[in-house]
Amino acid sequence: MEEELLHYWGNTSETDHYKSQGIHCIQSYYTSPRGLSLFTRLWLPLAAPPRGLICMVHGYGNDVSWTFQATPIYLAQMGFASCALDLEGHGKSDGVRAFVPNVDFVVNDCFNYFCSVKERKDFENLPCFLYGESMGGAICLLIHFLDTNKLFSGAILVSPMCKISDNVRPRWPIPQILTFFAKFFPVLPIVPTADLLDKSVKVAEKKVVAVKNPMRYTGKPRLGTVLELLRITDYLNGRLCDVSIPFIVLHGKADAVTDPEVSKALYEAAKSEDKQIKIYDGMLHSLLFGETDDNIEMVRKDIVDWLNDRCKMGN
Repeated sequence: MEEELLHYWGNTSETDHYKSQGIHCIQSYYTSPRGLSLFTRLWLPLAAPPRGLICMVHGYGNDVSWTFQATPIYLAQMGFASCALDLEGHGKSDGVRAFVPNVDFVVNDCFNYFCSVKERKDFENLPCFLYGESMGGAICLLIHFLDTNKLFSGAILVSPMCKISDNVRPRWPIPQILTFFAKFFPVLPIVPTADLLDKSVKVAEKKVVAVKNPMRYTGKPRLGTVLELLRITDYLNGRLCDVSIPFIVLHGKADAVTDPEVSKALYEAAKSEDKQIKIYDGMLHSLLFGETDDNIEMVRKDIVDWLNDRCKMGN
């Protein structure tokens, strides 16, 4: 009988695992301004006070309690506090599973939650950075457009969904048909698409672990969600030139879910004076879990080097 995993690392309790990693994790619920109960996590280094705060956003169908945790745990070991929440319809948060009726509402949820965390006394003077994976990368850019007071010192964009790859984007006339039916059946899970996990995770053993996530959404994408993602990525693709936040964008050259060419376009079009891009040959969509350990270490190093430089610049 195949073993069930309590956590992506195995069956060691969360408390014991965090202690062994030299970090602390706090779980709680945040009530958004529109009344949604959203599950949150805060990962903290134990060895010393944090040097910066990373505000993280997961991707479509994911959550903050499974493999996503590998990155904030690592960042905490490197001296950075991280916070994240399960987006509406994801993980332990309120909402219909994997249904995102309005991305703008989700952006506001994230922005308000991050502001509430930043107001904590132990974080108020720290440099604060956005971090987003896939759909989360798009949400980070939309948060940046809202951030008129420049609360965030930079953004880490991992395989950002600034445009849905033509490899997974529904072909004509499907979008037109979906638009019609979504007006009447927005939560209907019927959009034809391949399982993104197979396109995202390279290492076979890690696919097995990812599949065991009890909160992973495995159904077909819902009509309303797909239309929202198409709408918001088309909108973002037209506003790449308005991006002014310092950022690093990281993308696998073999990514078939989000388009690395659009990340290149973001890098070239953005008016940010401080911007970097890393395109990794042969890597797929899941850069920080689905790749080989050596590849993951390479991406992690690029992220931490970028953070270290910006924290020095802020001192």
